[in-house]
Amino acid sequence: MTITTTPSEVRPGRRVRRTALLLLLTLPGLVWAAVRLLGLERGVLVQLVAFTPYAAAWSLVPLVIALLARKWLVAVVAGVAAALLAGAVLPRALPDTDRGPAAGVPMTVMTINTFVGAADPAAVVRLVREHDVAVLAVQEFTPQAAAGLSAAGLDGLLPFHALADEIGTTGSGLYSRFPMTDQGSRRGDGGGLQPGNLQAYATIQPPGVGPIFVESAHPLAPYALEAEDAWRRDLESLPRADQAGAPKLVLGDFNSTLDHRGLRDLISHGYRDAADATGKGWISTWGPYDGKPIPPVTLDHVLVDKRIGVRETQVHGVPGSDHRAVVATVTLPG
Repeated sequence: MTITTTPSEVRPGRRVRRTALLLLLTLPGLVWAAVRLLGLERGVLVQLVAFTPYAAAWSLVPLVIALLARKWLVAVVAGVAAALLAGAVLPRALPDTDRGPAAGVPMTVMTINTFVGAADPAAVVRLVREHDVAVLAVQEFTPQAAAGLSAAGLDGLLPFHALADEIGTTGSGLYSRFPMTDQGSRRGDGGGLQPGNLQAYATIQPPGVGPIFVESAHPLAPYALEAEDAWRRDLESLPRADQAGAPKLVLGDFNSTLDHRGLRDLISHGYRDAADATGKGWISTWGPYDGKPIPPVTLDHVLVDKRIGVRETQVHGVPGSDHRAVVATVTLPG
């Protein structure tokens, strides 16, 4: 019997290859963190950045392997990537210490993308009734959906409307318990590929408070490279929270997560994301889509003017829709 051993001069080469392989597993997380933090998403990276929470979880894998293998340099690189990604996503699971004014008039709002009108109208109305919703925003709102909600009894709960229903995915609407003024809709940028999405808006007048501006947001989805610029323009065109004007609530399907620079820029202009502020920012609101193996992400948001307090946020599934309803209770300034 002959016993052979690996020549000592071969072993360093093998160690180098293993280190290089581990470094290759680590670098994507570092690059991802840089793209996310610097807002460098372009092209296909726009869609990929939506899955940053999953990238943050993956970044722990090469870190653990490097530590177990005692590859200290690689562990440092992996640790930096994991720390940067964790810093981007972990705060969403922690309630903010400052959620705005706690004193004032409470009001509950809700948004739901009806998936080209396919959402079960009875389920939507049930959520409105059970959560005492005073303002409802709907997207992908069709004439069929409007008729279904009316037949299910929504008009009795929320009798004031600003409706821009349309066949297809472009319609939008607002329902309110309180009187509306200046209601209307504006069409977003379709990028020349399709009609832009309609976005209904109105000023509501709850008793005991001043006027509140509300908009049902639905920027174009960055579903193709050709739609990317229109998606950015739609996000940029959403109303900023002007401290000189009426406080604002902008809620809907933003086709963006908190990892997209465009949405973060909008929030930085005087808003809070209700789910993020209440520690519910990890809860996904869209997907999986059409049975495809796409991890769920958070595209639906309630943006609250910083002059308005945030009390609670919940997310609820609605039969027939690929989106979930976001329900938020806010405190209006008295």
